Amino acid sequence: MREYLLTLCITAAVTYLLTGPVRKFAIVAGAMPEIRARDVHREPTPRLGGIAMFFGLCAGLLVADHLTNLNEVFDKSNEPRALLSGAALIWLIGVLDDKFEIDALIKLGGQMIAAGVMVMQGLTILWLPIPGVGNVALTQWQGTLLTVALVVITINAVNFVDGLDGLASGMVCIAATAFFLYAYRIWYSYGIEAAAPATLFSAILMGMCLGFLPHNMHPARIFMGDSGSMLIGLVLAAGAISITGQVDPDVMNLFSGSERETVHQTVPVYIPLLLPLTIIAIPAADLILAIVRRTWRGQSPFAADRGHLHHRLLEIGHSHSRAVLIMYFWSALIAFGALAYSVNSASMWIVLGVVFLSAIGLGLLLLPRFTPRAPRWAEAFVPPRYRRRKVLPAASATPAGEGDEEEPRTPVTVGVSGVNGATAVGPRSRAAR
Repeated sequence: MREYLLTLCITAAVTYLLTGPVRKFAIVAGAMPEIRARDVHREPTPRLGGIAMFFGLCAGLLVADHLTNLNEVFDKSNEPRALLSGAALIWLIGVLDDKFEIDALIKLGGQMIAAGVMVMQGLTILWLPIPGVGNVALTQWQGTLLTVALVVITINAVNFVDGLDGLASGMVCIAATAFFLYAYRIWYSYGIEAAAPATLFSAILMGMCLGFLPHNMHPARIFMGDSGSMLIGLVLAAGAISITGQVDPDVMNLFSGSERETVHQTVPVYIPLLLPLTIIAIPAADLILAIVRRTWRGQSPFAADRGHLHHRLLEIGHSHSRAVLIMYFWSALIAFGALAYSVNSASMWIVLGVVFLSAIGLGLLLLPRFTPRAPRWAEAFVPPRYRRRKVLPAASATPAGEGDEEEPRTPVTVGVSGVNGATAVGPRSRAAR
């Protein structure tokens, strides 16, 4: 565990330290497109944040290759090299898109080529554990098509959700954390070395997101762009492919005892089929709804609009930060709910806890204008907007003179037209930073 944490910290540190220079480079290179109709931010913001994330990925793999225990992953498996090859290709396509806005079909072709490069180097799905059937071996063409499809879907799901400051990096970090805990359990508890690459990929992905997130939180100083969103989507897909199609469930020796015990014990075998889907459940739902919405209107599925889930949250009155936190909440609930179920599928408390937290989430959705107030003793530790307003005594109020005129109040713009949604009171300063 210590070596995984060291790899995570090195990846996060390199990503964090490089993001500042990359921001200056993006400004000089002119990677600051004009604000589009679907954008939420109010001033041009540099992209190319994926450059820092890619070098963070390289640093994480380099450090892991020189650690005693993690070095075995590189000796016994070619998956880290396959990941680096596919990541370099998809990152290069993303950098070109951030600068020159390449066609969507060209990006789709690049995504398929990157997935094919990983398949050629051994990172592919070899078999699928299917409940009630067992292990189903896949032919070479079946494994290739399934791998490419999973990579393309995950990349575009993450890319679609990258619409608010800190949204994509935070949601992917939550997903990577849940996946790391699951993969580490398979590797450590069952002693299956084939799960080590997926554990390493998840740790590096967490470091990439954590290192970039401080620069990307609202108000963002830099965007990851397609060079970052497609990169972290590919790394997330690579971990899911590695543990789903490379780990043989028969090695766990779970098929013993009564039929009921076997069903409960084999839940970890089937969770890889669900966990890669649950960790991108919110982005995938947004992707499907966008395709249906655009096709229904007679538009191209790749045509951009303002109908994404995060746009809807802003339209009903949530602030920018609140919309991001709500998306974090639902992602964590789905990912860690599936993780908890894989650990103990027979516990009813897990189901009840998920239902209870879902009710809380629905309550947060229906109260967009509710602002919680901290107790008196905690006001010094929270932002000013969560503190109780002090009522001034009537005697201290200065009476207005006969010749004084009341200063006109500027109306507050509600909705996505403001800077931060319903809480915006005016545009941010446009002074050069």
